[in-house]
Amino acid sequence: MPQVIKRVSSEIAATKIQRNNKIDTGNGISKKLVLEGLCCANCAAKIEKAAGQLEGVTSSNINFVTKTLTLKLEHESKIKGLITEVEGIVNKIEPGVVVIDTDKARNKQAADHHDEHEHHHEKEKDEYIRLIIGAIIFGIAVLFKFQFWVEVVLYLASYILIGGEVLLLSIKNILKGQVFDENFLMSIATIGAFSIKQFPEGVAVMLFYQIGELFQDMAVDRSRKSITDLMNIRPDFANLKIGNDIKKVSPEEVKVGDVIIVKPGEKLPLDGKVTEGNSMLDTSALTGESVPREVEAGDSVLGGFINKNGVLTIEVTKPFGESTVAKILDLVENASSKKAPTENFITKFARYYTPAVVISALALAFLPPLFISSASLSDWLYRALIFLVVSCPCALVVSIPLGFFGGIGGASKNGILVKGGNYLEALNNVDTVVFDKTGTLTKGVFKVTKVQAENNLSEEELLEYAAYAESFSNHPIAISILNAYKKEIYKQSIEEYNEIAGHGIKVKVRGNAILAGNIKLMNKEGIKCSDAEEIGTVIHLAINNQYGGYIVISDEVKEDSKAAIKELKALGVKKTVMLTGDNRVVGNKVGKELGIDEVHSELLPDEKVKEVERIFSQKSKKGKLIFVGDGVNDAPVLARADIGIAMGGVGSDAAIEAADVVIMTDEPSKIASAIRIAKRTNAIVKQNIVFALGVKLIILALGAAGFATMWEAVFGDVGVALIAVINAMRVHK
Repeated sequence: MPQVIKRVSSEIAATKIQRNNKIDTGNGISKKLVLEGLCCANCAAKIEKAAGQLEGVTSSNINFVTKTLTLKLEHESKIKGLITEVEGIVNKIEPGVVVIDTDKARNKQAADHHDEHEHHHEKEKDEYIRLIIGAIIFGIAVLFKFQFWVEVVLYLASYILIGGEVLLLSIKNILKGQVFDENFLMSIATIGAFSIKQFPEGVAVMLFYQIGELFQDMAVDRSRKSITDLMNIRPDFANLKIGNDIKKVSPEEVKVGDVIIVKPGEKLPLDGKVTEGNSMLDTSALTGESVPREVEAGDSVLGGFINKNGVLTIEVTKPFGESTVAKILDLVENASSKKAPTENFITKFARYYTPAVVISALALAFLPPLFISSASLSDWLYRALIFLVVSCPCALVVSIPLGFFGGIGGASKNGILVKGGNYLEALNNVDTVVFDKTGTLTKGVFKVTKVQAENNLSEEELLEYAAYAESFSNHPIAISILNAYKKEIYKQSIEEYNEIAGHGIKVKVRGNAILAGNIKLMNKEGIKCSDAEEIGTVIHLAINNQYGGYIVISDEVKEDSKAAIKELKALGVKKTVMLTGDNRVVGNKVGKELGIDEVHSELLPDEKVKEVERIFSQKSKKGKLIFVGDGVNDAPVLARADIGIAMGGVGSDAAIEAADVVIMTDEPSKIASAIRIAKRTNAIVKQNIVFALGVKLIILALGAAGFATMWEAVFGDVGVALIAVINAMRVHK
């Protein structure tokens, strides 16, 4: 099969213990191996299980889409000899698959791998020729009338040409203890057909099995390519500026502080800051946004953006392994390690399903002739062979992971990063969505809209005291006050600076004791103040224990916040809640404007967690709770929710680390998009399960009753698998 493997960046360590559907990924050393030539999903599941039982391996996961085996080890010393052990397992379960160390498959070894790939294509070409010759001989035997022994020879020759490889693999696997695989099932079924002199059906079953496998491989390969193309954001090179020269290097070779040049049409290889030039950047690969972004000197940019027109000189601010594009690639391509409950069920189901059907086939073949005098052995053997042909679970084992991975890939195309199939499946059952206000439903861009001075203070003096009090803070409210003040701050004038969590700031400026904060601070310090009924965040000030007035800072609601709440309710979300540290007047106004069911204001960070705990206890047993925040200050609440969603993820390391889903733009409406993608994925996965099991059960029943033939059985195996794979491909469109 054609190679469709994307190189993956370093794994992000995640230590969060997740509740309900969440996974404790733990710590440890990860090792990734590419299994080139892996095309059997059932075999992949067996390899995953066997590799997970190796000494020193704490967990094992195969991404069938990218053909990557990820092993988590107790210690780095366990890596030695690991590849040899894995090669032994792979050779035992699916011979011909090449194990490649991703850490070494570069440069010279990458060239060697290319040669292996070309050799693989030559082998495929030989198989096609052999299949065509076998089909021609089979056609001659069917169309023309020959003597019995001539027909036997023609059918046997065509059978060996078409199915010889299947027979050999079956024998090898039996010798290695691998009995219940598709090669064994097809071999027994077709040899059985020959034994009861059903030569045409024996050859035809093998022919159509091989053709079906060919089309199934093509469909899987196309699906792999479609999914990985969605994530084709990895930059191939960087133009490193060395003095007056420019050298083309790998992005991994570029260090923080180095200067790179990005020409029109090129992909930005790393995160950095523009030092020269201006241009329009296509950000769609990371954010899903179609409108280009204009940048100039001083602007921050991210790797993965595409430069549209101008030449940009960029100073690198992060090494490639820590860049946004590397983390996104890691999150999306390794999302399969967090499997959905449906995937885990299908894996377990397949483990018992095939042996159960084989045992049933043996009983069907030999019990009726033993106990029913009129029963013919050849007739019941034929019925048993139908059981064997239809029993392979590949339709489910292949299509279900492809469906979930396709959903994750499709979400990433829309600027939504889902960290695992478990979260994608959980999004189907959301009944409560809890929002943080600032930066989530509002823009988080504050500006001073009112200065109310009292007790003989001028507005200028009040704003000056506030600016000095907030000068050490980088909070958006502090920045808005400094922007309104517009004058230079002489920090040597500031002394005894003390920040009181959840209340405000206590500081001395030129000998004057200043209090700047919310009404809680004023009450705490015994300062009588005005109860300002203003729309916005109110900062009260007191100078030398005398109330000086207040400043109002307003935030703007995002354009699509109202539509987002409406869409969520249309999708079946029963309750929407907003939590904010803002005053009650502001919180209630924003909540009413957006149509939110509950608003809880004036909350400290720890109070937000308690509030989420309370809401959690009220939701339905099967329902899931989403918390949507900025991923920086809301990490404890993001971790407490069933699904934590971080808004505005571009450039925010904390957001990417803390959340289970990351919205790469600031649009709350993308939450509804994520739920729609999850529902579409779930619908297609369920369709495949019902279709595959339904068809197989019908054919099994008809076969046992004597109404089905080998032709229906072949359709029940490869035909159903092909249709299920094609159906799964619809997810990422």
